[in-house]
Amino acid sequence: MRIPRVLTATMLAVGLAGISVPVSAATSTAAAAGQYVALGDSYASGTGAGDYSDTACTRSRNAYPQLWANANAPGSFTFAACGGAKIPDVLADQVEHLGSGTTLVSLSIGGNDSGFASTMLSCKYSTLSACERALDTAAEYVRDELPGELDQLYATVRDRAPGAHVVVVGYPHLYKEGGLCLGGLSSAKRTAVNKGSDLLNATIAGRAAAAGFAFADGRPAFAGHEICTSDPWISDSNVHPTAEGHEKAYLPALEAAVPAG
Repeated sequence: MRIPRVLTATMLAVGLAGISVPVSAATSTAAAAGQYVALGDSYASGTGAGDYSDTACTRSRNAYPQLWANANAPGSFTFAACGGAKIPDVLADQVEHLGSGTTLVSLSIGGNDSGFASTMLSCKYSTLSACERALDTAAEYVRDELPGELDQLYATVRDRAPGAHVVVVGYPHLYKEGGLCLGGLSSAKRTAVNKGSDLLNATIAGRAAAAGFAFADGRPAFAGHEICTSDPWISDSNVHPTAEGHEKAYLPALEAAVPAG
């Protein structure tokens, strides 16, 4: 997901080139034969997680795709996810890294397409009614347009990587609901934002299932560690998972969705 340049440069990435990272040959036969390609937006690239290997796309060495590759040593790893990406960007600049030898694909996309940046600006800096209007506009898109766009993308991924296990990674609830959140959103706004996340995740999960893809749900992965909790794994300043969130939430969620071997 993307926050506009006027808010902060480090939260947005526009470059779209994939990078291939060689790994040691001292791996198991299954791992050495594997080809992993990570696609998606800033929640996949690691915007906000620091230690960037590519600042234009905010690809972080702390992001869950890189962590999974480090731990599992696939035969090849292509980190194509880019902060700010929308579905057309993935189709134009990322799926080209898929091939008949690709064995694993992870994909996080849909937040920017549904207007994440403008919605969060409205909810953080405007009234509750303005926040709700922005969420209603996003919900209309998610219900009416996003399913067809996801179907097209998922069909392209399957066509280009016919033998791959594909894991679609969802988005977390951003905020703890109820109680006080000093310096944060009101309780009503937090509940409204999380409901918007539920609709987005339900739509993504439904289209992933229709395509025969696995779905890694970010909501239980981050449960108890949203913004406004005592130990948040999502940054209040950039509304993206921290390095700890990638390691302790997203990485286990991806691992659980990938078959052994």
